Amino acid sequence: MDTTIGAVEGQDLMLYGGSDPRTQPLYSFPEGARATGIPVSTLRSWVVGQEYPRRTDVAYFEPVITRPTEEDTRLSFLNLIEAHVLRALRTVHEVSLNSVRKAIEIAEQEYGIEHLLVSPDLRTGAGRLFLDRYGRLLELSESKQYAMRNLLLQYLERVDYSADSLPRSFMPFERSPRNMGKMLIALSPYVSFGRAVLRSSGISVQAIVQRIDAGESTESIADDYGITEQEIEEAILYESAA
Repeated sequence: MDTTIGAVEGQDLMLYGGSDPRTQPLYSFPEGARATGIPVSTLRSWVVGQEYPRRTDVAYFEPVITRPTEEDTRLSFLNLIEAHVLRALRTVHEVSLNSVRKAIEIAEQEYGIEHLLVSPDLRTGAGRLFLDRYGRLLELSESKQYAMRNLLLQYLERVDYSADSLPRSFMPFERSPRNMGKMLIALSPYVSFGRAVLRSSGISVQAIVQRIDAGESTESIADDYGITEQEIEEAILYESAA
């Protein structure tokens, strides 16, 4: 999988209309939710914004993630990574989108970090500065800040970066408990038009599920593709996720 991505990545961008495929609209909200494990409603609020009630009126918070174009409702591959990172921040505490926005502005203005949520700088000292500032904005305890740093690193392990410091592939969290940490499935805009594939072979997850739905056995599919039944199990669970 990684070799395939590297080979395609080095080719002329004319294959993708002259544009970086990572920035192109590829994923519907349900597809993005499946890849990131985020509820569709939450993902939509991060991208579109949302009204919320106050004591005397209704307010509106601006989106944190910006789609490639307003004319196309789909998300880009980089949008998926942004949502993936936001999920890591939300797991430790309830995300304050205003605090995220402020911390991103601080990171860009004071530390020179561009595209913070998709940047490998989140793994470095600059990233720790962002998390420190973010934790102070939310008044998080030291223990929660520690947990947030460690969790974010676990999430970033699932993002593979190119030489240009932007993500090139992403490994969603496993659905089966026995497959946890194996990173069997990957998404990359350079492979299969960004669809989920088995990382070991590049075989489409959807193709495997279609054969299962047609009545074929897992044994025959594993034999044909040279893959394991664990990979087939993960493909089925991934594709059936809401």
